Amino acid sequence: MSRAQAKPNAFLFLAATSHGGRRFGLRQAQGERALAESLRRERLVLMRTWVLPSWAAPDLKLRLKDFEALNGQLSQLLSRGVPLVEALEVTATVVHPSCRPIVVRMKELVAAGTSYGDACAQVGVFDTVSIAVYRAAERTGDLAGACKQLAISAKRQLAVSGKAATLLIYPAIVMTISIGVTVMMLTVIVPKVGNALVSGGIELPWFTKMLMALGTFLREQWLMILLVLLGVVAGMVFLRKQLGAVLMRAMRRTPLVKGVVLTQESARFFSVMAAMTRAGIPLADSLGVGVNAIGHPRLKSELATLRTKLIEGGLLRVLIERVESLPLATRRLLIAAERSGDLEQAFDGLAADLADEVDKQSSRTLAMLEPLLIVLMFALIGSLLLAIMIPLMNATSANL
Repeated sequence: MSRAQAKPNAFLFLAATSHGGRRFGLRQAQGERALAESLRRERLVLMRTWVLPSWAAPDLKLRLKDFEALNGQLSQLLSRGVPLVEALEVTATVVHPSCRPIVVRMKELVAAGTSYGDACAQVGVFDTVSIAVYRAAERTGDLAGACKQLAISAKRQLAVSGKAATLLIYPAIVMTISIGVTVMMLTVIVPKVGNALVSGGIELPWFTKMLMALGTFLREQWLMILLVLLGVVAGMVFLRKQLGAVLMRAMRRTPLVKGVVLTQESARFFSVMAAMTRAGIPLADSLGVGVNAIGHPRLKSELATLRTKLIEGGLLRVLIERVESLPLATRRLLIAAERSGDLEQAFDGLAADLADEVDKQSSRTLAMLEPLLIVLMFALIGSLLLAIMIPLMNATSANL
């Protein structure tokens, strides 16, 4: 394996700044010399490094935000006649510092005679869709146009991903607050009030006694519980990929969010298809790449079958009707576009429309989640309040 293709190591480093300060960081590089050179470009002097084990190292990847910035900057510069090497040198300044070594390495490869598509493949952070688009665009001489289309696609995916993240963040915040209040009441308020009632000679219901015992246990064994929670968090970090896959499968089956997930996957697919067809890639090849860009099992299976039948000689206008995961209006639009020979505009328009649809569906889903979260909060906190109020009401009734 050549040096350009070798898997980089992950380093935890300590560097000195130009102002005499110190900075810790995490970065991937081919070796300490490459890391020192990368930091030098940022006016940092490498002082010490620690090589992280492979399981603890973060995945080498280009963030979608940086991918959008990279392609947008390249599109502007290349369309104005700036040479690719110089364009990459400028582009390295607009991405996140952790991604600059990647762009610098690409510039070095291109300067040495490597094509841009092959350089992207060698650095190992670009997906197959982007690499295929770059290579096809270089053959047609429209790399600037391909970069512009990929930047637009990435911008749409950022908007879609932001809405999908909102669906997870909002319930997570509400549940975190609810659990925090519940733990405080369970460990402090319920035992204190319960003991006061027992001292007053009031008989407590069985569920109040149970909650008091649970709260006392949590308060006395807090260190052990904290260690267990830390172990769970460490396990979640270690198994983050598997947990992410399980979460996505659950979201695809949950009634409230499965429609949003399907629309999001469809928007991603049509964004990829728009970029591929603009680069002049044949429809069957574009479908092969586009299918791999989505994860929805049913949609992926139906599109894979469509591609197979299309290669065997089938007609798109007939085969698209069998992709029942897509709405009827979407299928009819694709049929009309195929007849008029304007699939590129159809893919681009569908990607934009579905991105807007994700926005609408996310807003509706959040509106429906709010009352469910309120009910859940009442179930958690209200049960603790009832455990306190029922003995008090019983005692008041007995005194009357």
